[in-house]
Amino acid sequence: MTHERLSNATALGVLSPDAISSSAYGTEQILVELLPYAGLAAFTVVLPVTAVILVILVLVTASYRQVVMAYTRAGGSYVVARENFGPRVAQVAAAALLIDYVVTVAVQTSAGTAAVISAIPALGPYHLDITVGIVVLLCYANLRGLREAGRPFAVPTYLFAALMVAMIVTGLVEAVTVGLPAYDAAHLPGAVPVHQESGLVAGATVMVLLRAFANGGSSLTGVEAISNTVSAFRSPRGANARKVLVIMAAILGFLVAGVSLLAYFTHATPYESGYPSVVSQEARAVFGHGAFGQAMFALIQTATALILYTGANTSFNGFPFLASFVAADRFLPRQLTKRGHRLVFSNGIIVLTVLAVVLLLFSGGTVTALVPFYAIGVFTGFAVAGYGMSRHHLRLRERAWRTKLTINLAAGLLSTVVVGIFAIAKFTEGAWLVVVVFPVLVFVLIRLNREYRAEAAVLERLTAEGANPTRYAHHQVFVLVSTIDLAVVEALRYGHSLRPDKLTALHFVIDAQAAERLRSRWEELGMNTALRLIDVPDRRIARAAYTFVREATENTPRTGVTVLLPRRSYAPLLGRLLHDRTADRIARVVSRAPHAAATIVPYDVQSQIRTMMPDLPEERVTAAIERLLDRISSSGEDGAETAADRIPADPLSTPIRELRPGTSVVVDGRLREVAISEEPVDSGGPVLTAQLADATATVVLEFCRPHPDLEPGQLLRVTGEVHESGSEHKMIMRDPGYRVLDSANPDQDDQPDEEDETS
Repeated sequence: MTHERLSNATALGVLSPDAISSSAYGTEQILVELLPYAGLAAFTVVLPVTAVILVILVLVTASYRQVVMAYTRAGGSYVVARENFGPRVAQVAAAALLIDYVVTVAVQTSAGTAAVISAIPALGPYHLDITVGIVVLLCYANLRGLREAGRPFAVPTYLFAALMVAMIVTGLVEAVTVGLPAYDAAHLPGAVPVHQESGLVAGATVMVLLRAFANGGSSLTGVEAISNTVSAFRSPRGANARKVLVIMAAILGFLVAGVSLLAYFTHATPYESGYPSVVSQEARAVFGHGAFGQAMFALIQTATALILYTGANTSFNGFPFLASFVAADRFLPRQLTKRGHRLVFSNGIIVLTVLAVVLLLFSGGTVTALVPFYAIGVFTGFAVAGYGMSRHHLRLRERAWRTKLTINLAAGLLSTVVVGIFAIAKFTEGAWLVVVVFPVLVFVLIRLNREYRAEAAVLERLTAEGANPTRYAHHQVFVLVSTIDLAVVEALRYGHSLRPDKLTALHFVIDAQAAERLRSRWEELGMNTALRLIDVPDRRIARAAYTFVREATENTPRTGVTVLLPRRSYAPLLGRLLHDRTADRIARVVSRAPHAAATIVPYDVQSQIRTMMPDLPEERVTAAIERLLDRISSSGEDGAETAADRIPADPLSTPIRELRPGTSVVVDGRLREVAISEEPVDSGGPVLTAQLADATATVVLEFCRPHPDLEPGQLLRVTGEVHESGSEHKMIMRDPGYRVLDSANPDQDDQPDEEDETS
């Protein structure tokens, strides 16, 4: 993982597409609201609306500059809220960011498809299909890993920024010198309706302006992305993230202002279908219809589509990181903390993909329909980060804390106002769904945490006596039997291996004839284990098993009971349909009895079927699917050296295979295992042993005192004398000196970076 860090250049390309690409549709969404009410005056009103949005951009960027310096782990506003207001309040930020990430994927891919169709109108009927396909493709690319997905995704950012800057500069020069052609917005077939009267007075009411401003707020989405993935940067993380954040905000501000200015000069008009886009019309107006103009138009549309598609990749980086932190705090399922073999949070990526596809299908996949879902989550995250950093400065009162407090508090208050504007102005257009989902999601997160805390309270309730397992004077094992088959034989064999004082087979009778056949068959086979038949008149086997076990422990003091339940494992799908899960149900009930443990003994029936009858069609299909999944999961791993196996070569170090007793050496290796000795410290024996390995062999390290800084996975440089164990002929180094070269946990917190004097 230490090798999966991003340089500043790559980070700008990978983490900025969401923010920078929003300049492709932000101005268009402002005009969608203004034109039906303000008429052609909308092209004048769009400029002050854009100016207000840029002021907010400056404040938010200044606020997040402090976030990335103070909190250098991934998580952004969630971590800020958790550290300053506690984990419960932090769930407001978590809900906001999780919603924002899902909507970002849907909006960015929808806008990207609109850019494609603006260049190739024949693809219009397949808009939704293309968008969903792109989301699935992004999911696959990110499941392949950050490094594989990162570098290609950085290219569209630079290409789009360069082409847009060229278009804006060229367009403004032409507007000042020779003038730019203007579209007849009121008479374009398929365009949004344009108010025909004196629009600025009659149509541009306060509510219309607020709705336009709310739509334009979508231009600021993605600004928080860098703070959410600070841990992906190289050290010093905070300083590098701050540089990239400022560059990204400068590019975004220039592009948003430039697109709005060109819209003012060209009267580029949004269409109800979403295409041709405003940016595509501006490209036509600036570069014309000649050969050069056609080439530039094609390049700009290609770059726009690419960055909008890859802008969704920001969510595929941020959502899994954030979900893992929330899950680590026990507010989301633990499965979201697991990394796949490509070092990415695979479960988080898959969950994001499913939610984004559902949202696209629900909304129809158009940007205008999706924008109402958008900015509430975005600006709620901004507000929480601003308030959290304000609390941070009040607590620490570091250098220039009053100035920083003013910036953060202003960003938080202004973002809160925007959330209110959006919730009111866009409520009937879809914002109601977010207003409803938001508190529900916060409630679910807190409820999950309550469940996890209740489980932990039970499992972690240790006393001095409970921390040491009780040694029972007697041990009885009962094997539950419903019939005689190989699964039962395996369970009996396992029961004998436990060396109990008594092993008994139990059959709970619910069918007298079946019980008699079982008893006869048991005697016929000469089974050397006692069989007891217990009548269950109410047919409640789990309750009968619990009662029997409880009586067994109560009648014989200091007796531990183990109940073995044979379970036959079948094909995943057909097994669920054709067989019940009685063993699981009984085990759950029996485990509640004091001094009793229930153990399920599985027997894989499906593998035996596959061995004995491999020609069955369903078995061939199942085996082929399993081989394909194995090939996918192990792709790129066979025979390849992983980053964890690579140990930097050093001329002073000796390969472990060449160690000889009685020599003093320097050895570089990675800790594969660390064990705490059972012997007490005053016994004279080692209290800690470790296995140190390189590519050649393994050496044992023995320490006579605790070393809490040693962890499996660390890369160590060890210095000391080599000894040989008498009978095993293993190489041992006793109480060597050592230095940690590489941490076992590269994802741990960095210390906050100190700001320089000019910051």
